[in-house]
Amino acid sequence: MSMIVPVILAGGGGTRLWPLSRDDHPKQFLPLLSKRSLFIDTILRLWKAEGFAAPLVTCGAHHRFAVAAEIEEAGVTPAAILTEPAARNTAPAAAAAAILASELFGPDVVLAILPADHFIGDGEALRSALRTAADGAGAKNGGHIVALGIKPQSPDTGYGYIEIGDHITGTKIHRIARFVEKPDAQTARRFLATDRFLWNAGMFVVPAGVLAEEMQRHCPEVWGAARTALEKAQRDPDFVRLDDTAFSASPAISLDYAVMEKTKRGAVMPAGLDWSDVGNWRALWEKREKDVAGNAVSGDVILADCRDSLVQSDSGLVAALGLENILIVQTDDATLVAPMARAQDVRTIVEGLKRLKRREGVARRRGNRPWGYFVSLYVGSGHQVKRLVLKPGAAISLQYHHHRSEHWTVVKGTARVTTDDEVRMLGPNETAYIPKGARHRLENTGDDELHVIEVQLGDYLGEDDIVRLEDKYKRV
Repeated sequence: MSMIVPVILAGGGGTRLWPLSRDDHPKQFLPLLSKRSLFIDTILRLWKAEGFAAPLVTCGAHHRFAVAAEIEEAGVTPAAILTEPAARNTAPAAAAAAILASELFGPDVVLAILPADHFIGDGEALRSALRTAADGAGAKNGGHIVALGIKPQSPDTGYGYIEIGDHITGTKIHRIARFVEKPDAQTARRFLATDRFLWNAGMFVVPAGVLAEEMQRHCPEVWGAARTALEKAQRDPDFVRLDDTAFSASPAISLDYAVMEKTKRGAVMPAGLDWSDVGNWRALWEKREKDVAGNAVSGDVILADCRDSLVQSDSGLVAALGLENILIVQTDDATLVAPMARAQDVRTIVEGLKRLKRREGVARRRGNRPWGYFVSLYVGSGHQVKRLVLKPGAAISLQYHHHRSEHWTVVKGTARVTTDDEVRMLGPNETAYIPKGARHRLENTGDDELHVIEVQLGDYLGEDDIVRLEDKYKRV
């Protein structure tokens, strides 16, 4: 059997898990079902497993440092981190990954294309399923794109379905009779009553050469854009950064629509996996541990006479009384309350927030950066207060602002502060003033975290009022 390269697609948004999941820190990077993020759990299921190569990760360009930091902390050395300059769905990402995998591992390599934000209860069961699917997908059987299908456990209307066709002789895979998008409840109940329908798990196993042939046949504009974006990519030791103009020219389309629903080489293999796409709060409630009354609780929560509910607090006490089939999720800047039956509709809240241009629709108060993170403490008219936390050895870019001045007060650690041509060392309770337009940089020269309170004053305080002159993290 050929080496299997895990292609981990980590570019999703996860809007139905708002307010925990947001554009700046989506669900794949959250520890929802273990102490690790869904993303790291996905990688570790296959890391150093027999027959599997190092993972090739695709992610949004704005998440690349978070991805690199998580991978490093987990002790994983990826084959590559491929960054997408724009969100174009799964087909363009898979195309670029297939081209790069062929370049790194050779044209005969087999890809296991996996979302980064799914739950799978048994890693060995997944590894076995992928090896079996890779055998069925191989050239000796004509070459197929094999989707992993999950036997439905309920008449769920939140999943797409695959109808099983004829068995392919000598393999454990079947031809695909048809794809069915998320059905209504009556149709889903009818599917559940038969053995012919599987949930479409969004996981695919395919030889890189087969995927290349089928994409060039069925979506040549996607393949061409990905190929050009990779040819023009900026490559450094940490990332392969796809060219913005070329990649953005690709249609935004899923692998299902672009290839699977058109190809004659599509196949499906029933996979006996404990699986969930963790696509909404109800799905998360189903997988979490519950008390005797069926409640899944996380954080500082007190319940009285509540049943079959999910209550989570990341900020302060949540007390609930007499609730049934309700979800409550509280973060430091937003609280969601909804019937469990409406879990699929949370994205409408996010869409409304974005129409209103509310920050809560896209970002939390904490913003992760390659040097550490900041927390927005207060925003007022013409002023803002933040807490900056820099990792040992980290530094913000040498930069200046057109619209604001800044005051820095060190509360913990040792800082090196550059202001134009002046360099000073500051300790706790010492301050620096950064005039508007001054070149400046903050560095952590100690062995512990550096904590700084930053007060910004000006007529515009947006994050895009940063002009970088030098940056150790190669941001633009």
